[in-house]
Amino acid sequence: MSMKFEFTFAKSHRPAGGVAVLLKAAAGQAAGADVADPEGVLAKATKVKKFSGKAFSTLDIIAPHGSPADRIIVLGLGDADALTDHDWLKAGGATAAKLRGADKATIFIDVPDLDVTGKAAADFALGMEMNAYSFDGYKTKKADDDAKPAGKPVKVTIVTGTVIAAKKAFATAQAVGEGVFLARDLVNEPANVLGPLEFAAKAKELEKLGVEVEILTEKEMRKLGMGALLGVAQGSTRPPRLVVMQWKGGKPKGRPVAFVGKGVVFDSGGISIKPAAGMEEMKGDMGGAAAVTGLMHVLAARHAKVNVVGIIGLVENMPDGSAQRPGDIVTSMSGQTIEVINTDAEGRLVLCDALWYCNDRFKPQAIIDLATLTGAIMVALATHHAGLFSNDDRLAGQLLAAGIATQERLWRMPLGKEYDKMIDSKFADMKNTGGRHGGAITAAQFLKRFVGDTPWAHLDVAGTAMGSPTDEVNQSWGSGFGVRLLDELVHASYES
Repeated sequence: MSMKFEFTFAKSHRPAGGVAVLLKAAAGQAAGADVADPEGVLAKATKVKKFSGKAFSTLDIIAPHGSPADRIIVLGLGDADALTDHDWLKAGGATAAKLRGADKATIFIDVPDLDVTGKAAADFALGMEMNAYSFDGYKTKKADDDAKPAGKPVKVTIVTGTVIAAKKAFATAQAVGEGVFLARDLVNEPANVLGPLEFAAKAKELEKLGVEVEILTEKEMRKLGMGALLGVAQGSTRPPRLVVMQWKGGKPKGRPVAFVGKGVVFDSGGISIKPAAGMEEMKGDMGGAAAVTGLMHVLAARHAKVNVVGIIGLVENMPDGSAQRPGDIVTSMSGQTIEVINTDAEGRLVLCDALWYCNDRFKPQAIIDLATLTGAIMVALATHHAGLFSNDDRLAGQLLAAGIATQERLWRMPLGKEYDKMIDSKFADMKNTGGRHGGAITAAQFLKRFVGDTPWAHLDVAGTAMGSPTDEVNQSWGSGFGVRLLDELVHASYES
């Protein structure tokens, strides 16, 4: 269970026990030292430990003499001139990691000679929550690590001169956090609990926030001609669903921005079955759909002034007697035919029908799809960047900028006619894989055939949505990657 916080923002506060957290840049004094350290014990402790204020390093003093706090933590911020918005998130996360077992904490955030905005204070608080998230609801025995009893939050007072701005910014930050946690929960859930029907029901809950949600059944998808998506699902006893979410926060007739997510709740590989080692991680093969669902939560919760459509294709890929075979030919909703060379290249079959449906019905101004699509993107980029493919330089630039701002980083990959030829088929209009070489690129080329001239971007998040390196703001296997990135994209580029 995640450690919970109860936040208060105040212009001044004198600790009465608990933990006092003082922020300090590499060159300068610690914030709040006059209140938390009236006897000046920090000076000696800093000298003894040779504490320099390096970014996210800490100096921890237990029972400091003369202090109204029971414990003082000094958190380094590094070079004040180099601080970014994301660094405030990381500072909050680094602080949360030190508060296990605490009842209350006072955080002095107004570093001398540093302009600490209300947004910075809010980001700091969000970083604390993001670090504290954990997914352990299925554990019947909890680790005895001085963690607080379930349901009892740590009371945190953030001392800042920008109380009003901080409270306003934190309302937005909380919406972002809720969306990230929703995405993390979805990715972390085991596949026996979260099937297509259960995932669709989770998305349906967004109606409480004002999102319009439609759920298309197998029968409705068959009438629409979604042979590619349905072909993936036919080997599972669990029926597929296509979920259409609409947030109408912009002008009544304004064209929406669309987000499409791959939602393979479990991917065995089908008849082209995956190796047993590591297959358990394929419960996370719906990371793209999780991010889209989390994003829709954020936009509704913060009342974003934009029209957005979120579409997720939910299937399970299993190898029973009804399963799709290598060599089968299916007809997509677009009318284009696809030779299935490898049933483990299933995500693009789900996405191609969802993309066509989205473009045909909503005529969006841009489409961004997210998918844990290929292991090949991890060969190219490891787990530090998601792959970005796009037919539009402007949209690609907007996404790259959003990635830098949120540190959910992207790296643009090539598209081209040469790669397109690699998926031509002898028996159908195309085949679903072009072979091992350039696998992430040929997957993107496949998807490109289903978006027409609409500005489009494909994000291959196979290396970042699950199992990515942990850091100050994420200690979870399911990272929620894409929620903050796309919220920043919407905020910076599409909101009125």
